[in-house]
Amino acid sequence: MEFTLFETSDVHGYLYPTDYQSREHKMEHGLFKIASLLKKERQALKGPSLTIENGDIIQGSPFTHYLVKHKNSAKYLMDAVNQLNFDIGIIGNHEFNYGLDYLDSAVETAKYPFLCANIVKSDGSLAFGQAYKIFEKEGIKIAVLGLTTQYIPNWEHPENYEGLSFLSAVDTAKKYVPTLRENADIVVVSYHGGFEKDLKTGEETEAQTGENEGYKILNEVTGIDVLLAGHQHRLIAEVVGKTAVLMPGSKGEYLGKVVIELEKNNDTVMIKEMKPELLSVEGMPVDENLSDQFKWLNDEVEDWLDQPIGKVKGDMQINDVEKARQEEHPYVEFINRVQMHYADCDISGTALFNNTVKGFDESVTMRDVVLNYIYPNTLAVLKVTGKELKTAIEQSAMYFKVNDDDQISINPEFMNPKPQMYNYDMYEGIDYVIDVAQPEGERVVEFKYQGKDIMPDDDLEIVINQYRAVGGGNYSMFDATKIIREVTIPMNELIGDYFAKYSPISADVNNNFKVISTK
Repeated sequence: MEFTLFETSDVHGYLYPTDYQSREHKMEHGLFKIASLLKKERQALKGPSLTIENGDIIQGSPFTHYLVKHKNSAKYLMDAVNQLNFDIGIIGNHEFNYGLDYLDSAVETAKYPFLCANIVKSDGSLAFGQAYKIFEKEGIKIAVLGLTTQYIPNWEHPENYEGLSFLSAVDTAKKYVPTLRENADIVVVSYHGGFEKDLKTGEETEAQTGENEGYKILNEVTGIDVLLAGHQHRLIAEVVGKTAVLMPGSKGEYLGKVVIELEKNNDTVMIKEMKPELLSVEGMPVDENLSDQFKWLNDEVEDWLDQPIGKVKGDMQINDVEKARQEEHPYVEFINRVQMHYADCDISGTALFNNTVKGFDESVTMRDVVLNYIYPNTLAVLKVTGKELKTAIEQSAMYFKVNDDDQISINPEFMNPKPQMYNYDMYEGIDYVIDVAQPEGERVVEFKYQGKDIMPDDDLEIVINQYRAVGGGNYSMFDATKIIREVTIPMNELIGDYFAKYSPISADVNNNFKVISTK
């Protein structure tokens, strides 16, 4: 007989096939396309199945931003998700972005159980649902263990996970999998996390921080038949050793699928073969029933996005995003100025989060804001030393390398296995020069504050987003102990408020930093 597993992961609130840059629905992604694909796949099944939602579903799109700002509940999103008839849900790291009350509204509205074995309350009890669940389908027992990346405190505002502790996913798997192996024919681990090493060579692909433990789980925990992964937005469908591994990208571009061929003799069930694959939604229509049902809400989102909020005087459009990372751009200066204004701080750092950031045209709408500043970051002011700030800029400088033609290019480590443009920061309020031709750690060749060289033991106050303030992006020189005050309103709201107060905004730049190569 055949048993089939389906997986979605990192949908990030994209229900419709749109990127919200316009009102058009022409993208090849979205949960409503997944719904059509699932319906087609389920009709063709040759045996029982389970469908698992692997986390990061309630945050990440203008749609979800609107819900948290204007509806204050994940119920509306979950009403749509429920109609795909998931059997299990997993908690993703971005589920915490809007706070525990909002996360609880999603868990309470879901018509399927959440599994999370490695997030616990202060008394040691599980914070969300059960650790695992054993299903029986046509005489076959399937155990599913739910895990979440343990790294959430390194990104998130402490208030958003208050009272919770995050345990190692690999240690938790070692605790539960032997028992599940004894009691089930098929053991599935659904992990909202990724892989810290190359699955074939074992070479490290990132800093070994514990954020991603998938490789360790595969190599240190025996008895796992299927590992469903996510978080890194990668496309993976392969068998590693004796374990089928899936990761289906993001935004509902792919549906993960594993077909397991079984042979049953009396009370013994043997796995004969496993076929993992990723099914693209390209060319699939949206589920018309779902699309019609939630049109009213999406129309509200589109109308909100098109509301004008202010004007720009001059040119704040980004035509070359990499050039904007090497020579200060008016948009970058503007974002830093907003942070400095609301944090009452004269040194600020920010990033261009991806390569689709376009900056602002003459007339600015809320759509422009949420497409440029895509994360619901709040701000924190830190007291740091000159040495710590310089070390942070040296870490950012690792984004660049000099290629064979002596031209400045992008360090591949910031692109693979996952693009991390958001981990290159640009500062305002200080003057500095990065010389990419110098050895890593020695690239900051000019470093001044108010016209004077910054000394290692100088005390400075800087404003950065909360993700970076607690060390996100492996910026270990920053942590929560250095935070001296916070701005708890999300930055995309602050940008809108700033426009309302000071429009028109001049597209100015003071060229306080530059990236060069003296090679």
